[in-house]
Amino acid sequence: MASVRLLCLLNGKAAGCSRTLARTGCRNVCSSPSRLQSMSAWVIDQYGSSGVLRHTEEITIPTINFAHDVMIKVSAASLNPLDVNMRGGYGAALLNIRRDPLSVLNSFSEFPLILGRDLSGVVVDCGSGVTHFAPGDEVWAAIPPWKQGSLAEYVTLTEYEVSYKPKSLSHIEAASIPYVANTAFSALVNTGGLCRENSSNKRVLITGASGGVGTFSIQLLKAWGAHVTVTCSQNAEGLVRGLGADEVVDYTSGDVAEQLEMMQRFDVILDNVGGDTEEWAMGLLKPWSGAKYVTLVSPLLLKTDSMGLLDGTLNAGLTLHNKAFQNITSSGVFYRWAFYAPDGPTLDEVSRLVDTGKILPVVEAQFPFIQVPQAFQKLEQGHARGKTVVKVAEDDECIETAESEQGVQVTSQQN
Repeated sequence: MASVRLLCLLNGKAAGCSRTLARTGCRNVCSSPSRLQSMSAWVIDQYGSSGVLRHTEEITIPTINFAHDVMIKVSAASLNPLDVNMRGGYGAALLNIRRDPLSVLNSFSEFPLILGRDLSGVVVDCGSGVTHFAPGDEVWAAIPPWKQGSLAEYVTLTEYEVSYKPKSLSHIEAASIPYVANTAFSALVNTGGLCRENSSNKRVLITGASGGVGTFSIQLLKAWGAHVTVTCSQNAEGLVRGLGADEVVDYTSGDVAEQLEMMQRFDVILDNVGGDTEEWAMGLLKPWSGAKYVTLVSPLLLKTDSMGLLDGTLNAGLTLHNKAFQNITSSGVFYRWAFYAPDGPTLDEVSRLVDTGKILPVVEAQFPFIQVPQAFQKLEQGHARGKTVVKVAEDDECIETAESEQGVQVTSQQN
């Protein structure tokens, strides 16, 4: 795939880390973002339903405030269920503490708040201490939920949260991966104890496997040699089998637990569904063998939202302790909660897997920037078959990317 980058004029601040980029086929030159006062973005000024989303051209452009900051012009972003939940106020109590530790003492407001966790784009400015990137580099990243999101023209992150975009992907394709990749690695590696060296022939069950985290996890585990069983609806079976799933259980065709109980026990269960899943899933793990149940649906943020920061944290911690103790003493299996963790080096490894054909982007729907509310509505319909992506930069702006030449399993829906 050939990607065409257009030369950006940068201010003096970037001179220390910039390098001259000469490219052919350039149609125009982008202005230095530091000379602009505001940018286009989708924001919310209060928590609520899709009606709270507001497009504005008056959001202040983020700046380089620290030596290791990297400023990125966003080409494409994608949505995750977390964005829908955050729009409704999910996690606000804990996230506001992370945004401003003194928020418990003052009248701190997180608004206007920009949503969006994934991005693919081009570096336009760097702090004086940045050593890994320079203006003009094509990058991707997953933005921590306590930072302003990617549904905007520009974002600023630390260089440790950013990675080089896979060369084989367009920005649209690349934007579908970072958040689910970081989340899956956090769950499977940091919490589940799996890695490339020890996953061969391990039996892994993934519930709710047709969404973003599920489709990525299938491919990652198959690249590492694991045996993967998934649950999904019948109309997603072709997708998950195409990504490598060994066994598929249709949760609409009967009792899921009964179907799974007829199979061999599992070494790891990754739960993307929550609810009553853990009530029957724990019995599917191999007893007294170090097997692990890992859920991405923990009550921590719900508890802190409803009970307050201190009481909610204590209550959630007690819940985790009791369940973990009960399961380890009764059957020798580990009960664990997993969370998204920002990690640029993880994305470096994912980029290599993508460029070697081990990981394919799964894009279900694509929307222009002006139709962000429609993109949220698509995501809220549920039963995802991959990711919903938003194209942020227009073709005639600073960034232009050629179409990917790699055949990938992508279904685009243009609204």
